[in-house]
Amino acid sequence: MVALKDVKISIATAIAAAFGFVIALIWKDIIIGLMVLAGIWQQGGPTDATNAAIAIIGAIFITIVCVFGIMYISKWGGITKK
Repeated sequence: MVALKDVKISIATAIAAAFGFVIALIWKDIIIGLMVLAGIWQQGGPTDATNAAIAIIGAIFITIVCVFGIMYISKWGGITKK
């Protein structure tokens, strides 16, 4: 039988991983956009420096929110450092 603690740990791990994927995908788009602006990539991302700056500020905000989400969900799930 699966204990409730094990279920919480599994859920917390999955949600923390999802937050991590969100962070990675947001920064991927910004990095590609900056490479486009620098002329070393062909497509995607912001179209000018102003849009790039706005995207970076938004990504920093979302990263902070996701990190706090990871910390909260890890505490809720009982995930500890090893």
